[in-house]
Amino acid sequence: MTQVEPAAAETKLGRKRDHTRDPEILAAALEVLAETGFDGMTIDMVAARAKAGKATLYRRWPSKNELVIDAVACMKQADLDQSRLPDTGTLRGDLVAMIKPRSIEDAVKKMQIMAGVMSMISATPELADAANEALIKPRAAANRFLIQRAIDRGEVTPGCDIDALCLVTPAMATYRTLIERKPVDRDFLISLIDGVLLPALGLRAGDSPGAR
Repeated sequence: MTQVEPAAAETKLGRKRDHTRDPEILAAALEVLAETGFDGMTIDMVAARAKAGKATLYRRWPSKNELVIDAVACMKQADLDQSRLPDTGTLRGDLVAMIKPRSIEDAVKKMQIMAGVMSMISATPELADAANEALIKPRAAANRFLIQRAIDRGEVTPGCDIDALCLVTPAMATYRTLIERKPVDRDFLISLIDGVLLPALGLRAGDSPGAR
């Protein structure tokens, strides 16, 4: 008599799987990914970190690729909450106000995760899309909103390439972390604002004051 595997029986009988532990498991996957990179990561490591059974993970994510894609995708922030962005009255002030210890820590973690998936991104378009949505787009969207608001109040001349300029700081922070292997700290981010982004918008740091 042919034995039916537990997962197959579960599906056949129409039982719903328990997904309540998914957030913990995905968080554990991100931690392991940041520490070991994709090539060094195993399902067993994630199961141990999450204190979950390996069978639970394999039923939910049959492959490491699927687990990593879901883990990275779960980092995607909610739609931009414009009411929570700083409004200091100047673009520089707004950009500087966004540089907080917690935001820097989050950015460093995201870059570690990005480094962890680099070997897999070129071969897995789904992961590239998930990484872009979770790691790059949220900050670019915030920059886009702040730049557009500066245009609307007459601080920045209309006609600038917002699509390109909103990516300047996240792109250069990614390059610094992945290629140069240097920290992305407050001084570095302010140097990008004053030395790259504001000049590209036709401003100087003195034209748009903001506290360091």
